[in-house]
Amino acid sequence: MTVQILLEGEIETSYTKADNSVVVATDTMKNTVYCNFRVVGFCLTADLAKKNPVSPPELFASIVAAHFPATYKHIHGAKCTVLQHKWTRISVNGTPHKHSFLRDGEDLRVAKSYFQRSKGFTVTSGLENLLVLKSTGSAFYGHIKDKYTTLPDVYDRIFSTEVTASYTWRHFKDLTDVIKNAWLFDEAFEGVKETTLNTFATDNSASVQATLYKMTQIILAKFKDVQDVSYALPNKHYFQIDMCMFPFFQHGC
Repeated sequence: MTVQILLEGEIETSYTKADNSVVVATDTMKNTVYCNFRVVGFCLTADLAKKNPVSPPELFASIVAAHFPATYKHIHGAKCTVLQHKWTRISVNGTPHKHSFLRDGEDLRVAKSYFQRSKGFTVTSGLENLLVLKSTGSAFYGHIKDKYTTLPDVYDRIFSTEVTASYTWRHFKDLTDVIKNAWLFDEAFEGVKETTLNTFATDNSASVQATLYKMTQIILAKFKDVQDVSYALPNKHYFQIDMCMFPFFQHGC
């Protein structure tokens, strides 16, 4: 995991008066992350060291975000972002190895938790860097054409994109509310990824935006605790080449 922590509060004098007495050092943040998790199960106590799970990452991000306003009176809010990298056990003779791993793809699971004292949590989940491609089943035609347009109508094209998806949950009033509903996070992540891939693969796409819209509607209908969904599907262009322009290929045209 890669973890980012941003704090809000009465810290302006660290900028305006070079007063470091209000600064929670990045070293403190780093060690708080290292000491505040364990891999299986969770138990909230006065001593948080090694008492909390890293999975689901939304829960871990919320625990970390809640820690700082609870610990420092002048810190009013905290934002914790967790990027979960993919690691898979290496298979040796058909058996997953105990301590050896490989990076199984560059796509990331993203979890963000924003906690404000007395206001609760805003939790956003998502995925990034999911590179996909289909060799047919995509078109783009009927667009505006003016003197600057060189793109012709295309009825069959290669469609490739690097998916970024994010979805924001309903408001969580406190950490207990997050813990009680933590089971939803893994279920939704798997559902969003499955919806993204299935829709991308099977939709007879009239445009990127039309396919994107279908993805959002399926997710909102399936997960009632998700309030909004956002996608970015930038084109990764793979242009078909007309080999007939080369004389030595024209016999096959």
